[in-house]
Amino acid sequence: MSKEITDVFFDLDHTLWDFDRNSGLAFATIFEKNKISLDLQGFLEVYSPINFQYWKWYREERVTKSQLRYGRFKKTFDTLNMKVTDDTIDKLSEDYILHLPDHNHLFDGTIELLDYLKKDYKLHIITNGFEEVQMKKLKSSNIDTYFDTVTTSEAAGAKKPNPRIFEIALNVAQTTPEKSMMIGDTYEADILGAERMNMKTICYNYHNLKMPHTQVVVRDLLEICKYL
Repeated sequence: MSKEITDVFFDLDHTLWDFDRNSGLAFATIFEKNKISLDLQGFLEVYSPINFQYWKWYREERVTKSQLRYGRFKKTFDTLNMKVTDDTIDKLSEDYILHLPDHNHLFDGTIELLDYLKKDYKLHIITNGFEEVQMKKLKSSNIDTYFDTVTTSEAAGAKKPNPRIFEIALNVAQTTPEKSMMIGDTYEADILGAERMNMKTICYNYHNLKMPHTQVVVRDLLEICKYL
């Protein structure tokens, strides 16, 4: 146990909840439901970087929630030279959000890590995901009971790395930055955002990106046990 840390904050998607795997299963469901025939793997290869870019724009307040939901589909279909009507895109967007929490695969080691940490720390979630979807994910994957507080960007009115969402999360958790650790996969949003608040950080480098040599990095969730 780290004596100076009392509260551990986690990102959800790509950190505990296996977003890519669950998202792929949701797409398979909605394409079948809407009778759209395409190569799923080919779609995902185009969609994934577009979705990543749209989420970056969303964090930067350059697109709205509705623009993100529509734009990532529209640009993907345009890139694939598929003619899909706006009505169909709107339906797919709604169905995707509806079915995304249907599949709730967690990364290997998630439950073991949470069991290990829960004995000595208060655990929390800070997520840029949409309120209704993130709460469903936590409940359906049976990890909601591990967390004392959940702060979403929608509820906070600010997105990581904005200091405001961290301030709100810390206040709700009734703790201070100096006693807190942030664990997430996105260096810009999770790590730099938390460090600006003087929180300690661990980056779960799920994306296998190059990191500063001073950054604490793990590639397996259970490695976190070495630091806490």
